[in-house]
Amino acid sequence: MTVEYIRYRIADPGRRSAFEKACAAAAGHLYAAPQCLAYELSRGVEEPERYVLRIEWSSVEDHEHGFRHGPHFPPFLAEVRPYAGDIEEMSHYERTLVVDKRRV
Repeated sequence: MTVEYIRYRIADPGRRSAFEKACAAAAGHLYAAPQCLAYELSRGVEEPERYVLRIEWSSVEDHEHGFRHGPHFPPFLAEVRPYAGDIEEMSHYERTLVVDKRRV
């Protein structure tokens, strides 16, 4: 399993609600993709302009070649494309052995 983190900074308060709605619409396409195992969007408490979209993929290969070349990527991208310029980081990570055993 691979975890992708996409960190956004939506500086304009007027765009934040629209961003969250776009992510909610895009989430339906993640849900339908067999390569996607889970996802969540979190908003900063101390810095509400900061968001993290966390997506669990079956593998980097499944994400980059399965999802991105499959039928669910174009409509997903169409929803979030207006916020591409707000991305500060988009990276894959792998889990380590340091994990809350209640969550395994």
